[in-house]
Amino acid sequence: MRVLAVTNIYPSSERPALGTFVEQQVKGLRAIGLEVDVFHVDRAGSGMRAYWGVGADARERARAANADLVHVMYGGVMAEEVTRVLRDRKCVVSFCGSDLLGERLSGWTRRFVSGIGVWASHRAARRADGIVVKSRNLLDALPAGIPAARVRILPNGVDLERFRPLDRAGCRARLGWSAAGFHVLFPANTGDRRKRPWIAHEAIERLRATGVPAELHELRGVPHASVPDWINACDAVILTSLAEGSPNIVKEALACDVAVVSVDVGDVAERIEGIGGCFISPPDPAALAARLGEVHAGGRVPGRERMSDLSIQRVAERLREFYREVLAGTTRG
Repeated sequence: MRVLAVTNIYPSSERPALGTFVEQQVKGLRAIGLEVDVFHVDRAGSGMRAYWGVGADARERARAANADLVHVMYGGVMAEEVTRVLRDRKCVVSFCGSDLLGERLSGWTRRFVSGIGVWASHRAARRADGIVVKSRNLLDALPAGIPAARVRILPNGVDLERFRPLDRAGCRARLGWSAAGFHVLFPANTGDRRKRPWIAHEAIERLRATGVPAELHELRGVPHASVPDWINACDAVILTSLAEGSPNIVKEALACDVAVVSVDVGDVAERIEGIGGCFISPPDPAALAARLGEVHAGGRVPGRERMSDLSIQRVAERLREFYREVLAGTTRG
Protein backbone atom coordinates (compact mmCIF):
# COMPACT_ATOMS: atom_id res chain seq x y z
CA MET A 1 0.00 0.00 0.00
CA ARG A 2 1.28 3.46 -0.93
CA VAL A 3 0.33 6.45 1.24
CA LEU A 4 1.01 10.17 0.90
CA ALA A 5 1.28 11.68 4.39
CA VAL A 6 0.53 15.43 4.38
CA THR A 7 1.60 17.25 7.55
CA ASN A 8 2.35 20.77 8.74
CA ILE A 9 4.29 19.54 11.79
CA TYR A 10 7.39 17.46 11.16
CA PRO A 11 10.93 17.51 12.59
CA SER A 12 13.56 19.50 10.71
CA SER A 13 17.06 20.74 11.40
CA GLU A 14 15.59 24.10 12.47
CA ARG A 15 12.81 22.57 14.61
CA PRO A 16 13.87 19.05 15.63
CA ALA A 17 11.16 18.69 18.29
CA LEU A 18 8.22 19.71 16.08
CA GLY A 19 5.81 16.93 15.15
CA THR A 20 7.90 14.04 16.41
CA PHE A 21 4.69 12.06 16.95
CA VAL A 22 3.95 12.35 13.21
CA GLU A 23 7.46 11.19 12.38
CA GLN A 24 7.01 8.20 14.70
CA GLN A 25 3.71 7.28 13.05
CA VAL A 26 5.32 7.41 9.62
CA LYS A 27 8.18 5.21 10.83
CA GLY A 28 5.68 2.75 12.27
CA LEU A 29 3.78 2.50 8.99
CA ARG A 30 6.98 2.00 7.03
CA ALA A 31 8.15 -0.67 9.49
CA ILE A 32 5.06 -2.81 8.75
CA GLY A 33 5.58 -2.57 4.99
CA LEU A 34 3.68 0.51 3.79
CA GLU A 35 5.32 2.89 1.33
CA VAL A 36 4.88 6.36 2.84
CA ASP A 37 5.86 9.58 1.04
CA VAL A 38 5.90 12.63 3.36
CA PHE A 39 4.72 16.01 2.06
CA HIS A 40 5.81 18.50 4.74
CA VAL A 41 3.92 21.79 4.56
CA ASP A 42 6.25 24.18 6.40
CA ARG A 43 3.68 26.22 8.33
CA ALA A 44 6.15 27.03 11.12
CA GLY A 45 8.70 28.45 8.71
CA SER A 46 6.50 30.09 6.09
CA GLY A 47 3.37 31.07 8.02
CA MET A 48 -0.04 30.93 6.38
CA ARG A 49 1.64 31.31 2.96
CA ALA A 50 2.52 27.62 3.26
CA TYR A 51 -1.13 26.77 2.57
CA TRP A 52 -1.36 28.57 -0.77
CA GLY A 53 -1.95 25.92 -3.38
CA VAL A 54 -1.43 23.09 -0.88
CA GLY A 55 -4.42 21.14 -2.17
CA ALA A 56 -3.19 21.13 -5.76
CA ASP A 57 0.35 20.36 -4.61
CA ALA A 58 -0.89 17.39 -2.57
CA ARG A 59 -2.90 16.13 -5.52
CA GLU A 60 0.16 16.24 -7.78
CA ARG A 61 2.38 14.62 -5.14
CA ALA A 62 -0.17 11.82 -4.75
CA ARG A 63 -0.25 11.26 -8.51
CA ALA A 64 3.54 11.28 -8.76
CA ALA A 65 3.83 8.77 -5.91
CA ASN A 66 0.93 6.70 -7.30
CA ALA A 67 -0.51 6.81 -3.79
CA ASP A 68 -3.48 4.61 -2.99
CA LEU A 69 -4.56 6.97 -0.23
CA VAL A 70 -3.73 10.41 1.18
CA HIS A 71 -3.52 10.86 4.95
CA VAL A 72 -3.65 14.47 6.14
CA MET A 73 -2.09 14.25 9.60
CA TYR A 74 -3.55 17.43 11.10
CA GLY A 75 -6.74 19.38 10.61
CA GLY A 76 -7.40 23.07 10.04
CA VAL A 77 -6.84 25.03 6.83
CA MET A 78 -4.39 22.49 5.42
CA ALA A 79 -6.94 19.66 5.71
CA GLU A 80 -9.73 21.84 4.31
CA GLU A 81 -7.64 22.72 1.26
CA VAL A 82 -6.53 19.15 0.57
CA THR A 83 -10.00 17.62 0.97
CA ARG A 84 -11.50 20.36 -1.22
CA VAL A 85 -9.11 19.76 -4.14
CA LEU A 86 -8.34 16.05 -3.86
CA ARG A 87 -11.03 14.11 -5.70
CA ASP A 88 -9.24 11.30 -7.49
CA ARG A 89 -8.35 9.13 -4.47
CA LYS A 90 -9.39 8.39 -0.90
CA CYS A 91 -8.43 10.78 1.89
CA VAL A 92 -8.08 10.25 5.65
CA VAL A 93 -7.73 13.19 8.06
CA SER A 94 -6.32 13.02 11.60
CA PHE A 95 -7.44 15.55 14.21
CA CYS A 96 -5.07 15.97 17.12
CA GLY A 97 -6.27 18.68 19.51
CA SER A 98 -6.51 22.43 18.92
CA ASP A 99 -7.49 21.83 15.29
CA LEU A 100 -10.90 20.84 16.70
CA LEU A 101 -10.84 22.41 20.17
CA GLY A 102 -9.46 25.87 19.39
CA GLU A 103 -7.25 27.93 21.69
CA ARG A 104 -9.36 29.66 24.33
CA LEU A 105 -6.52 31.13 26.40
CA SER A 106 -4.60 32.81 23.59
CA GLY A 107 -4.84 36.49 22.65
CA TRP A 108 -7.74 37.64 20.49
CA THR A 109 -5.73 37.41 17.26
CA ARG A 110 -4.71 33.84 17.90
CA ARG A 111 -8.23 32.92 19.05
CA PHE A 112 -9.61 34.34 15.80
CA VAL A 113 -7.10 32.38 13.71
CA SER A 114 -7.74 29.18 15.65
CA GLY A 115 -11.49 29.71 15.20
CA ILE A 116 -10.96 29.74 11.44
CA GLY A 117 -8.95 26.54 11.87
CA VAL A 118 -11.81 24.85 13.71
CA TRP A 119 -14.27 25.93 10.99
CA ALA A 120 -11.89 24.54 8.36
CA SER A 121 -11.55 21.30 10.32
CA HIS A 122 -15.32 20.84 10.29
CA ARG A 123 -15.41 21.25 6.52
CA ALA A 124 -12.54 18.79 6.09
CA ALA A 125 -14.21 16.27 8.40
CA ARG A 126 -17.41 16.33 6.36
CA ARG A 127 -15.48 15.67 3.14
CA ALA A 128 -12.97 13.07 4.39
CA ASP A 129 -13.40 9.40 3.52
CA GLY A 130 -11.96 8.44 6.90
CA ILE A 131 -11.31 10.33 10.15
CA VAL A 132 -8.85 9.57 12.94
CA VAL A 133 -9.24 11.33 16.29
CA LYS A 134 -6.75 10.87 19.11
CA SER A 135 -9.25 10.81 21.97
CA ARG A 136 -12.95 10.64 22.78
CA ASN A 137 -13.25 14.36 23.52
CA LEU A 138 -12.11 15.02 19.95
CA LEU A 139 -14.75 12.60 18.69
CA ASP A 140 -17.32 14.68 20.56
CA ALA A 141 -15.91 17.85 18.95
CA LEU A 142 -16.54 16.64 15.38
CA PRO A 143 -19.46 18.27 13.55
CA ALA A 144 -22.79 16.49 13.81
CA GLY A 145 -23.94 14.02 11.21
CA ILE A 146 -20.69 12.22 10.41
CA PRO A 147 -21.30 8.44 10.23
CA ALA A 148 -19.63 6.55 13.09
CA ALA A 149 -18.22 3.99 10.63
CA ARG A 150 -16.06 6.72 9.13
CA VAL A 151 -14.30 7.54 12.41
CA ARG A 152 -11.67 5.77 14.52
CA ILE A 153 -10.29 6.78 17.92
CA LEU A 154 -6.60 6.00 17.60
CA PRO A 155 -4.04 7.65 19.90
CA ASN A 156 -0.46 8.11 18.75
CA GLY A 157 1.79 5.16 19.46
CA VAL A 158 4.77 5.05 21.80
CA ASP A 159 8.23 3.81 20.88
CA LEU A 160 8.60 1.27 23.67
CA GLU A 161 12.23 0.62 22.78
CA ARG A 162 13.19 4.24 23.46
CA PHE A 163 10.70 5.01 26.21
CA ARG A 164 11.47 2.46 28.92
CA PRO A 165 12.56 2.60 32.55
CA LEU A 166 16.14 3.85 32.89
CA ASP A 167 18.31 4.30 35.95
CA ARG A 168 17.03 7.48 37.58
CA ALA A 169 20.32 8.42 39.24
CA GLY A 170 22.20 8.00 35.98
CA CYS A 171 19.72 10.18 34.08
CA ARG A 172 19.96 12.92 36.70
CA ALA A 173 23.74 12.81 36.57
CA ARG A 174 23.72 13.17 32.77
CA LEU A 175 21.41 16.18 33.02
CA GLY A 176 23.29 17.76 35.92
CA TRP A 177 20.29 17.61 38.27
CA SER A 178 20.46 17.17 42.03
CA ALA A 179 20.42 13.54 43.08
CA ALA A 180 18.19 14.01 46.12
CA GLY A 181 15.56 16.44 44.83
CA PHE A 182 11.96 15.62 43.97
CA HIS A 183 11.88 16.37 40.25
CA VAL A 184 8.66 17.11 38.36
CA LEU A 185 8.42 17.45 34.57
CA PHE A 186 6.10 19.93 32.89
CA PRO A 187 5.53 19.54 29.10
CA ALA A 188 5.94 23.07 27.78
CA ASN A 189 7.53 22.74 24.34
CA THR A 190 5.37 25.37 22.63
CA GLY A 191 4.83 27.86 25.43
CA ASP A 192 1.09 27.65 24.68
CA ARG A 193 -1.01 29.34 27.40
CA ARG A 194 -3.54 26.53 27.29
CA LYS A 195 -0.93 24.45 29.14
CA ARG A 196 -1.50 26.82 32.13
CA PRO A 197 2.06 26.68 33.49
CA TRP A 198 1.22 29.09 36.31
CA ILE A 199 -0.89 26.38 37.95
CA ALA A 200 2.00 23.90 37.83
CA HIS A 201 4.45 26.46 39.23
CA GLU A 202 2.15 27.35 42.12
CA ALA A 203 1.57 23.65 42.88
CA ILE A 204 5.34 23.16 43.17
CA GLU A 205 5.63 26.19 45.49
CA ARG A 206 2.91 24.76 47.72
CA LEU A 207 4.67 21.39 47.73
CA ARG A 208 7.95 23.04 48.73
CA ALA A 209 6.13 24.73 51.62
CA THR A 210 5.46 21.26 53.05
CA GLY A 211 9.19 20.51 53.15
CA VAL A 212 9.48 18.51 49.93
CA PRO A 213 12.59 19.59 47.91
CA ALA A 214 10.59 19.88 44.69
CA GLU A 215 11.97 21.19 41.40
CA LEU A 216 9.93 21.86 38.27
CA HIS A 217 11.57 21.27 34.89
CA GLU A 218 9.93 22.61 31.72
CA LEU A 219 10.38 20.35 28.72
CA ARG A 220 11.20 23.15 26.31
CA GLY A 221 13.65 22.96 23.40
CA VAL A 222 14.76 19.46 24.36
CA PRO A 223 15.85 17.21 21.47
CA HIS A 224 13.50 14.27 21.11
CA ALA A 225 16.42 11.87 21.56
CA SER A 226 16.95 13.28 25.07
CA VAL A 227 13.32 13.11 26.22
CA PRO A 228 13.62 9.57 27.70
CA ASP A 229 16.41 10.82 29.98
CA TRP A 230 14.31 13.78 31.08
CA ILE A 231 11.30 11.61 31.86
CA ASN A 232 13.31 8.98 33.73
CA ALA A 233 15.15 11.65 35.72
CA CYS A 234 11.81 12.83 37.11
CA ASP A 235 9.64 11.45 39.87
CA ALA A 236 6.44 12.66 38.20
CA VAL A 237 4.98 14.37 35.15
CA ILE A 238 2.41 17.10 35.80
CA LEU A 239 -0.25 18.28 33.31
CA THR A 240 -2.41 21.35 33.92
CA SER A 241 -3.72 21.96 30.39
CA LEU A 242 -7.11 23.46 29.67
CA ALA A 243 -7.45 21.29 26.54
CA GLU A 244 -5.62 18.29 25.05
CA GLY A 245 -6.26 15.39 22.72
CA SER A 246 -4.11 12.42 23.70
CA PRO A 247 -0.93 13.96 25.18
CA ASN A 248 2.09 11.90 24.18
CA ILE A 249 4.02 12.82 27.31
CA VAL A 250 1.55 10.83 29.43
CA LYS A 251 2.00 7.65 27.41
CA GLU A 252 5.77 8.12 27.31
CA ALA A 253 5.89 8.62 31.09
CA LEU A 254 3.83 5.50 31.70
CA ALA A 255 6.10 3.53 29.36
CA CYS A 256 8.96 4.62 31.66
CA ASP A 257 6.99 3.69 34.83
CA VAL A 258 6.95 7.36 35.87
CA ALA A 259 3.96 8.75 37.79
CA VAL A 260 1.48 11.14 36.19
CA VAL A 261 -0.46 13.82 38.08
CA SER A 262 -2.91 15.62 35.82
CA VAL A 263 -6.08 17.60 35.58
CA ASP A 264 -8.92 15.78 33.83
CA VAL A 265 -8.06 16.61 30.24
CA GLY A 266 -8.04 14.72 26.94
CA ASP A 267 -7.72 10.97 27.44
CA VAL A 268 -5.44 11.15 30.50
CA ALA A 269 -8.00 9.66 32.89
CA GLU A 270 -8.43 6.70 30.54
CA ARG A 271 -4.68 6.21 30.20
CA ILE A 272 -3.93 6.19 33.94
CA GLU A 273 -7.08 4.45 35.17
CA GLY A 274 -6.22 1.74 37.69
CA ILE A 275 -2.51 2.58 37.84
CA GLY A 276 -1.52 3.09 41.47
CA GLY A 277 0.53 6.21 42.06
CA CYS A 278 -1.05 8.18 39.19
CA PHE A 279 -3.74 10.77 39.93
CA ILE A 280 -6.39 12.99 38.37
CA SER A 281 -6.78 16.26 40.27
CA PRO A 282 -8.88 19.41 40.05
CA PRO A 283 -6.99 22.33 38.43
CA ASP A 284 -6.19 23.68 41.87
CA PRO A 285 -2.56 24.14 42.99
CA ALA A 286 -3.26 22.91 46.52
CA ALA A 287 -4.93 19.73 45.28
CA LEU A 288 -2.16 19.10 42.75
CA ALA A 289 0.47 19.64 45.44
CA ALA A 290 -1.26 17.11 47.66
CA ARG A 291 -1.24 14.51 44.89
CA LEU A 292 2.42 15.18 44.16
CA GLY A 293 3.06 14.68 47.85
CA GLU A 294 1.55 11.20 47.56
CA VAL A 295 3.89 10.48 44.64
CA HIS A 296 6.82 11.68 46.76
CA ALA A 297 5.91 9.09 49.36
CA GLY A 298 5.84 6.35 46.72
CA GLY A 299 8.07 5.59 43.77
CA ARG A 300 7.86 4.25 40.26
CA VAL A 301 4.46 3.14 39.00
CA PRO A 302 3.43 0.00 37.04
CA GLY A 303 2.51 1.83 33.84
CA ARG A 304 4.57 0.17 31.12
CA GLU A 305 2.47 -2.96 30.76
CA ARG A 306 -0.59 -0.82 29.99
CA MET A 307 1.22 0.76 27.04
CA SER A 308 1.74 -2.49 25.11
CA ASP A 309 -1.45 -1.93 23.09
CA LEU A 310 -0.23 1.55 22.15
CA SER A 311 3.17 0.58 20.80
CA ILE A 312 4.12 2.21 17.49
CA GLN A 313 3.76 -1.13 15.72
CA ARG A 314 0.35 -1.94 17.18
CA VAL A 315 -1.02 1.50 16.34
CA ALA A 316 0.43 1.27 12.81
CA GLU A 317 -1.30 -2.09 12.32
CA ARG A 318 -4.63 -0.63 13.43
CA LEU A 319 -4.15 2.35 11.13
CA ARG A 320 -3.32 0.05 8.20
CA GLU A 321 -6.54 -1.87 8.84
CA PHE A 322 -8.50 1.40 8.79
CA TYR A 323 -6.84 2.36 5.50
CA ARG A 324 -7.99 -0.95 4.06
CA GLU A 325 -11.55 -0.31 5.19
CA VAL A 326 -11.52 3.16 3.64
CA LEU A 327 -10.14 1.84 0.35
CA ALA A 328 -12.75 -0.91 0.35
CA GLY A 329 -15.64 1.49 0.09
CA THR A 330 -16.09 4.31 2.59
CA THR A 331 -17.73 7.17 0.68
CA ARG A 332 -17.61 10.91 1.19
CA GLY A 333 -20.51 12.53 2.99
